[in-house]
Amino acid sequence: MFSDKNLSRSIAFVLAFSVIHAVAGQPVTEKKVMLRDTIDNNLDFSRFLLEARGFLPMAMPITEPALGHIGLGAGLLFLRPHEPLVPGQYIPPDITVAFGMYTANSSWMMGGARIGSLPKWGLKYRIGGAYGTINLTFYRTIVQEEQEFSFALETLPLLASLSRKISKSDIYLGIRYLFMKTTVSPNFNGDIPAFITEKELQNDAALLGVFIDWDKRDNIFTPDRGYRLNTEYGINDDWTGSDFSYDRMTGTFTWFFPLRKNWISGLRVEGQHVTGDPPFYLLPAVNMRGIPAARYQGVTIALIETEQRYDFNRRWSGLVFVGVAMAREKDESFSEAGRAYSVGGGFRYLLARLFNIRAGVDIAGGSGGFGYYIVFGHNWNR
Repeated sequence: MFSDKNLSRSIAFVLAFSVIHAVAGQPVTEKKVMLRDTIDNNLDFSRFLLEARGFLPMAMPITEPALGHIGLGAGLLFLRPHEPLVPGQYIPPDITVAFGMYTANSSWMMGGARIGSLPKWGLKYRIGGAYGTINLTFYRTIVQEEQEFSFALETLPLLASLSRKISKSDIYLGIRYLFMKTTVSPNFNGDIPAFITEKELQNDAALLGVFIDWDKRDNIFTPDRGYRLNTEYGINDDWTGSDFSYDRMTGTFTWFFPLRKNWISGLRVEGQHVTGDPPFYLLPAVNMRGIPAARYQGVTIALIETEQRYDFNRRWSGLVFVGVAMAREKDESFSEAGRAYSVGGGFRYLLARLFNIRAGVDIAGGSGGFGYYIVFGHNWNR
């Protein structure tokens, strides 16, 4: 589903594909110069990203297993860089994007979003909106037998968030509002299962949340060291504009540290919990490579994952990753909760040295099957 986390995860992805399309119209000689690093003369997009201004076309493969393993997103991107407030300071550019997507299981969506900041005021903001239909399969155990139910979710999500820096340590305190108007239609013959109420078939959900974001990573695209902690508490109720009444708590911690100069170790710990009665399609779900979206849902989700990246040289890297997760349903003890795992590997190429953007492909297997992922930046970016 559309969210600010999915939006930020696509930043590096969109940037890299925008470069590929934008340089296609340049003269051959100019292209060769702009796409070569001055240090090693290898393929590199740093210069283009530094000099790019205005709107750029983009293309974005979609490889989510739950959406049919293949699809395409396309649109226009606008970058507006910021001047540093002090020498050597890095401030991410403002990013405005208009997009559309279509996948192999006939899911589609179109919309637009903006990620920006007002550095002099210590403010960051995100706004976005979309409309489309997402086809997803949900799993429930009925009479001790797991069954699959496929639904089409026609949805109109609107997002806005604003945060302000509250300390010299780059801690931001913010508020987020996510409104979703959704119509749910079965993609199967027969009766609607008993776990779905009539209200869940056509409704409004509206989450008002407060969050703290503490980001000390050395790079927003592919970190080599540092950590990020993000926690949020959100409320859905009549007064927020929601047809449901429930609370949601989330927490994510990622940590990167070099075991050696060319060996980067990463750790991710994540938890989600809801109280009350959320709609079935907005229950927390395990999000790991190799596990389709919505495959493992529950009122409580917890996971831990590690990724080990080894740099063979300046440009090429290999990586392996493994993770385990728990999905606890309502009225279920932690010992009875479902377990899931993910394991896989991949490769990366340093696509833009000055931005430390690494791109590549991951192949993963897990409790939910098999998947492949085209990755720009880091898979854990949210």
